[in-house]
Amino acid sequence: MNKIFTILFLTLCSLSVSAQQFSQYNTGTLYDSFENPSQRSFIPDSSRAVAFNFFVPNFDANLFLTGNIQRPLKTRAFGNPPYYNTSSLKIGRNALNHFNANGNAYLIMLKLFTSLNGNVEMGFSFQSRLESKGLATDESVAFLDGPSNFAYNNYDNIFNNHYKIQMYDQLSYTYREQINKQLSIGFKLSYLSGVQYDKIDVNESSLQINRDLVDPSNDNADVHMQGRFYRSYVPGRLDSRDFLPTLRNPGASISMGATYRTEDGVLIQGNIKDLGFIHWNKRSTITDFNNTTNITDITSEHREENIYNAVYDLVSGNGNVTSFSTKTNAKAELSVSKSYWLDDEKTFRYFPTVVAQKEFFDTGFTGALVNSVQKNNLIATLSATYDDYKFFNLGAQIMVKSANAEFFVGSERLLNTGRFAFAALGNNPQINRIGNYTGADIFLGFSLKIGRVIEHPMNSSYIPMGEKGFFGRLFGRIFKTNN
Repeated sequence: MNKIFTILFLTLCSLSVSAQQFSQYNTGTLYDSFENPSQRSFIPDSSRAVAFNFFVPNFDANLFLTGNIQRPLKTRAFGNPPYYNTSSLKIGRNALNHFNANGNAYLIMLKLFTSLNGNVEMGFSFQSRLESKGLATDESVAFLDGPSNFAYNNYDNIFNNHYKIQMYDQLSYTYREQINKQLSIGFKLSYLSGVQYDKIDVNESSLQINRDLVDPSNDNADVHMQGRFYRSYVPGRLDSRDFLPTLRNPGASISMGATYRTEDGVLIQGNIKDLGFIHWNKRSTITDFNNTTNITDITSEHREENIYNAVYDLVSGNGNVTSFSTKTNAKAELSVSKSYWLDDEKTFRYFPTVVAQKEFFDTGFTGALVNSVQKNNLIATLSATYDDYKFFNLGAQIMVKSANAEFFVGSERLLNTGRFAFAALGNNPQINRIGNYTGADIFLGFSLKIGRVIEHPMNSSYIPMGEKGFFGRLFGRIFKTNN
């Protein structure tokens, strides 16, 4: 039962690794330069010419869950012993709850400064992403606790849930060039390798509970659902090997951006991010289901597993084996920023940024105000965001950054992340709390720059004398030549 609940809980509020964190805007980190292609990561005459994360994952993880199902899912996940506290659920009203989880984890980030003529930067990266969102009814969670939560025996349209999850790998090439003193442009071209895709839309549903008044252990239920289910082909059970790039589910995406600096020092940056598609292979399935199943043993400790297996068989049976294509969660962003010195000695620098973000193919919209203060190599950031779910969030970031090293950690849902952590540690008030949403967010990154310092010719401490490169030296040693 615990195994099945784990699957269901992660389905509803998967911890993932979202898109660009607003706190990273205009910080000049390696992560920032891959997410915002026109952003530079090297400073001539200060930085070394090769930036690398040395396989330390740079990631952002976040989730949120709204509505009445917060309490029962948290008591089931974190309670001791685990149980469903269903007191907040409203049965028979078809109340919907939102859940959302997105993800982005860079496993490899490598960027090279290739030319002082235009401050050209080129890079390569490998990352894994997750995109997930949906709607779930109160009754869907209540049913996992058995029939005792239902006062009547017959209900209509109480399982009309909608859910989507898409996971894929991304291999990318990035290019950034400064056109003139005011304008820089950049792009990121990516090959996408699909890992898994599931999408279910239940348009009609019904529940009939068949109660045994003599022996409640014999209670059973007839569940009817009508809708459509997409599922990509995964050979066997999903495991770590499926996250290796393949040609099984190919796709492509592009990100592009431009940064313009006005004469009075205002930075205006625009980006189109992750505009792309994935073509899921011909062994995938699309199922138009309109079936009824009888679920037995719905009062025992195995009820969650029984319900999950029966519903999965109902929505996935007799599917049409075929390929299909899906879109990635593309976004458009526009930001405005300006830097100020707070003291005459130019010790403290303040650089606020206003960001607006809109999803291309969905209703998602977020506005952010990011406030960063820098002293020497230390940068502290406070952020505020407001989105179309009417969620207001406060975030914070601490960054240590020099010309050749950087480390940052933070959260853009600071208060809710703290509450979620206390709930996970077994704090009962937080477990039973129902706020605007239950959620968490954390991001972390690290990189170093190595190689020769990037120097303009007039400032150069190194004069090229025609030395051979590695392969030239190797050739000379093998063939005993001095040419």
